[in-house]
Amino acid sequence: MATIVVLRGDGIGPEVVEEGLKVLKAAARRYGIALEFTEALLGGVAIDATGDPLPEETLRRCREADAILLGAVGGPKWDTLPGDRRPERGLLRLRQGLELYANLRPVRVFPPLLDVSPLKRDVIDGADFMIFRELTGGLYYGTPRGIERRGEEETGMDTLIYTTSEIVRIARLAFQAASKRRKKVTSVDKANVLMSSQLWRRVVVRVAQDFPGVTLEHILVDNCAMQIIRNPRQFDVIVTENMFGDILSDEAAVIAGSIGLLPSASLGARGGLYEPIHGTAPDIVGTGQANPIGTILSVALLMRYSLKQEEAATAIETAVERVLAQGYRTADVKQPGTQVVGTRQMGDLIAQAVQTA
Repeated sequence: MATIVVLRGDGIGPEVVEEGLKVLKAAARRYGIALEFTEALLGGVAIDATGDPLPEETLRRCREADAILLGAVGGPKWDTLPGDRRPERGLLRLRQGLELYANLRPVRVFPPLLDVSPLKRDVIDGADFMIFRELTGGLYYGTPRGIERRGEEETGMDTLIYTTSEIVRIARLAFQAASKRRKKVTSVDKANVLMSSQLWRRVVVRVAQDFPGVTLEHILVDNCAMQIIRNPRQFDVIVTENMFGDILSDEAAVIAGSIGLLPSASLGARGGLYEPIHGTAPDIVGTGQANPIGTILSVALLMRYSLKQEEAATAIETAVERVLAQGYRTADVKQPGTQVVGTRQMGDLIAQAVQTA
């Protein structure tokens, strides 16, 4: 029996999580996978209920779970809170508390959506790469940090810091993944300016020596941002630090056609946290316009990485592609001649496709 902690989060989080659970349960029934679910609070809803974006009870349940499914956290309601009490800080603390040091973000184009992206079809057709983002180091966690007043001036300070061991473990995962794919790793840094990036590059070169069958290339982050749009097919596995990975993976959503389509997995020593890469989208809460596919594909990653159920994971991904090929769309990826459906309807269609595949 695998235990799944459900963190519905804020904004559209509960809406997309509900559809992810629907598909997860459909796949579990089909493949005879025993699951147990428990709910907990994270983010704004946790602040409202307890005053803490990551209650101790939530952290305890997550530590005991086999996997965690998350919607999204944050929203205007909590934007005026101090930085250490905002919903996003709860998510950062959760990643750190569970030692989820690796964030995996697959980026690929579904053939039925080739014309949804604002990029040209011949640029994105065949794009299929993975971004490995280091998740518990770098600028988001380094100290000292804060805002200080010095006379009439205020000074905002963040610290970008990495250690050898932090770089080694994410680089090794990236090379292992590339060895099973097209055998190419692109390491993204800013080594022409940043000392942390100079260390990053040296350590990645050393790790590469253990994978002689995998080609390593280095690229500066600003050039990488351009190349993702100009020629995404050149990439197989991208590995990079926390903030660069955060920005580049959101940019890569334009290749798929919508940020609502992209899943992610955050992995560490055990378990894993699975969530779509989009935010809470407060402007469409309750309208039925939220795209649940990013969450549903995150459920596929949960099956693959935490539960080791590759057949079920593939069935979910195949079901998504089949429903899209049948012409069903949520509002963010609608096209002429397609049938626009709501959040719940899209979840129903994909769950049915999982069961009948």
